[in-house]
Amino acid sequence: MKIKNTIFQGVKIFSPSLFEDKRGFFFESYNKKLFKELVGTEISFVQDNHSESSKGVLRGLHYQIPPKGQGKLVRVIKGEIFDVIVDIRKPSKTFGKWLGINISEHNKKQIWIPEGFAHGFLTISDTAECLYKTTDYYSSEHERGIIWNDENLDIKWPYDSNKIIISDKDLKNKSFKNQEYF
Repeated sequence: MKIKNTIFQGVKIFSPSLFEDKRGFFFESYNKKLFKELVGTEISFVQDNHSESSKGVLRGLHYQIPPKGQGKLVRVIKGEIFDVIVDIRKPSKTFGKWLGINISEHNKKQIWIPEGFAHGFLTISDTAECLYKTTDYYSSEHERGIIWNDENLDIKWPYDSNKIIISDKDLKNKSFKNQEYF
């Protein structure tokens, strides 16, 4: 497995060792022992989520505030997404900065997003299925969201903004400057 550090402390991008032949492929998508070595701490996942989205669907930017903050390990098993994280850790040197990466069924990348980041993605293929593990359970009471097109963040979504499909719930997300931070 290859690991790439990012500008954000704790955020890692994983590319698995892929074994391919005429039958197809095999790779280890998660190994607790190896994951601990790569992120430097013991992580306990408590929930697996699976979503399917059509082209142009944008989900996010979501996070949960303490004491129900969530770390997420995200991957795509069908299609391709543009995955975005925003640093909401107030004391961080990268507070308010964002990172976007393409994750697809072909590149098989995974991103580890520790607590303290808002997360969202845009489906850029006809459909996409995402799987992600979380370190805490969903809590509507602790859930928060940043509006996808916040002018202060200026995220460069790779799609026509007039064609983006967003849930009514996500359209009510607040601006970055009106958030509760870590």
